[in-house]
Amino acid sequence: MMEGCGGSAVLKDRHGGIVAGCASICASDAIHMNATACYGVGCCHADILDSFDYYEIAVAFEQQNKANTCNASVAMIDSGSMLNLTGMLSSLEIIPTTLFWSSTFTKSDQFVRKANVSCDSGSDDIWRCECNKFYEGNPYVPNGCQVAKECTKCKSRCSISTSSTDSQYYYYCKKHPLFRRAPFLGFFIGMGVVLLALSSYWLCRFLKRRIEIKRKAEHFKRNGGLLLQQQMSSDEGADGTTKIFAVTELENATDNFNENRILGQGGQGTVYKGMLIDGKIVAIKKAKLVDESQVEQFVNEVVILSQINHRNVVKLLGCCLETEVPILVYEFVPNGTLYEHLHGQSEDFHVGWKMRLQIAAESAGAVAYLHSSSSTPIYHRDIKSTNILLDEKYRAKVSDFGTSKAINIDQTHVTTVVLGTYGYLDPEYFQSNQFTEKSDVYSFGVVLVELITGKKPICSTGDGGWISLATEFLTHMEDSRLSEMLDARIIDEGKEDEFMVVAELARKCLNMNGKLRPTMREIAVYLDGIRSAQMPILTDLRPAETNHAITEVIYSDGGPFDEGMFFADDDPPACSVEILPLMTCN
Repeated sequence: MMEGCGGSAVLKDRHGGIVAGCASICASDAIHMNATACYGVGCCHADILDSFDYYEIAVAFEQQNKANTCNASVAMIDSGSMLNLTGMLSSLEIIPTTLFWSSTFTKSDQFVRKANVSCDSGSDDIWRCECNKFYEGNPYVPNGCQVAKECTKCKSRCSISTSSTDSQYYYYCKKHPLFRRAPFLGFFIGMGVVLLALSSYWLCRFLKRRIEIKRKAEHFKRNGGLLLQQQMSSDEGADGTTKIFAVTELENATDNFNENRILGQGGQGTVYKGMLIDGKIVAIKKAKLVDESQVEQFVNEVVILSQINHRNVVKLLGCCLETEVPILVYEFVPNGTLYEHLHGQSEDFHVGWKMRLQIAAESAGAVAYLHSSSSTPIYHRDIKSTNILLDEKYRAKVSDFGTSKAINIDQTHVTTVVLGTYGYLDPEYFQSNQFTEKSDVYSFGVVLVELITGKKPICSTGDGGWISLATEFLTHMEDSRLSEMLDARIIDEGKEDEFMVVAELARKCLNMNGKLRPTMREIAVYLDGIRSAQMPILTDLRPAETNHAITEVIYSDGGPFDEGMFFADDDPPACSVEILPLMTCN
């Protein structure tokens, strides 16, 4: 395109040949020249073929320029851009120009096969190349096309956007599909984590419960549970009230064996106060040890004890065999032990003489029942004031059958290791290891002496030694000095004859020769006679030859005896109690 008057412009190739040209004529000053209407007056234009690779512009003037325009302005303008031009070329600061590069290389040339480049040729065998999509740069040089800067971080997600203002392409990264699905993925992942946690929790609980059930079953079998069930179901004498408890029942009853529920701790176990699901208050004894070799004997004795139904014997309500050691459940006796009331410091309640006679008679009747009236004779083996409990009406109840032995009805004794509590222990049993019903009689005789004197079974002497109450009592009886030992709290409540009769009965119980001691049945009858004011005559009980157990005083820094001599286990000679708290003997 040329703008000017009386001139011409030609384009020559590299050999000087004219390939295009145009000429313009001059016009008056009033003529308005416009590039959009350039038809030879003041300006001209010629189209150029795009198959040439070289152009040379030559301008010639044929006449003097009379118009107020510059002589000539020549430009090579893209035909598309030419349509948008307004005004004169000489007034333009910028002229839009488009260059199209091409290659004359043949198709077999290695250049055509460059990476990330697309090339195409027309009919003139000129190759035109451009970078592939999402690449930019110079396609005509090696590795000239590189990933667009905007797409370097997201090549697989790069996209093209066209500007509505300048018609150019822009690259941008589309969001990752995961980001579009992030809310859903977050929800499902969260739900999966919750479900996994719940599943793990319930699986752990299930496995733990299975292990616990298996362990309970093993304990139940080892503790003779199957044998106990069989014997209880086949025993015609069973009253049907004895129950085999589940350990969970007893855990709930004692608040998981809370220390605040402890009633007492003895040599054979700990006793807790509990409440069953029906609201019944019970005493629950959790044993310390169990001898697996004695399981069958233990089961037999539980069955026998469960059949005892005497108002003055603490009732065994049942047992639990699902634990490592058996747990026994007894009726709860609320008013403590005879030991507490005789030797305790509290003055809130006074056990008078009549009540002492009642307690003695009821206890004797209970032990006599165990010896002869029950289906299978039972030797208590640990009769003492801590094992005589008092119910809500202060009636006596014999308790603690932890060392009891059931025997065949034709047996007269059992041979065992020495068990018991010093001060109550039968000297004959201690020497021979043979326990008979008369061994229980000796222990009961010590209880009678406690009731008369109000003294503890082991007493200290003035010079730092120790002496058993039985020894001191027999010495005073031999010297006719009973009045010196009578409990001052009851001396005005009873008759002298009553004190003498009970004291004489106690002395007979303490005879060194067991065969010369009365039976528990005879003792119960005589005590009932004293209570009914029909004073019994004790001459019938007096043997031809008396031989009382006079024990010499033993001096020791630690006490009156060596604990290991009298106890099969490691328990101290304290007054163990099964249902209520342990009371010390000092």
